[in-house]
Amino acid sequence: MVPGMARSDLLGRLADISEDAIQRLSDAPGADRVVGAMNSMRDRMDELQKRVRGLEELEKRLEAVERKVDKLSKGGTSDSTSAASGAKPATTTKSSGAARAKKS
Repeated sequence: MVPGMARSDLLGRLADISEDAIQRLSDAPGADRVVGAMNSMRDRMDELQKRVRGLEELEKRLEAVERKVDKLSKGGTSDSTSAASGAKPATTTKSSGAARAKKS
């Protein structure tokens, strides 16, 4: 007897047994609900994996921003105050509308 043949015979028998078991399970009452629930669970797991990957990317971006903030805060307070004083004040639409009305 050749060792390869015994192995293929064993694998063939296992395949036959598993096919028979799957057939019996599909004939069982309520099997369609179980299969539906399993498919639904698979879809939910796929969605969860996508979300987790998105969270990992956000964590990397957050770490980069935190490093930048730390670097800027270590630079001194004079840099942050000069940057804040150089900002223009926001104009409102009411004041610009009133200025146009006065010109007319």
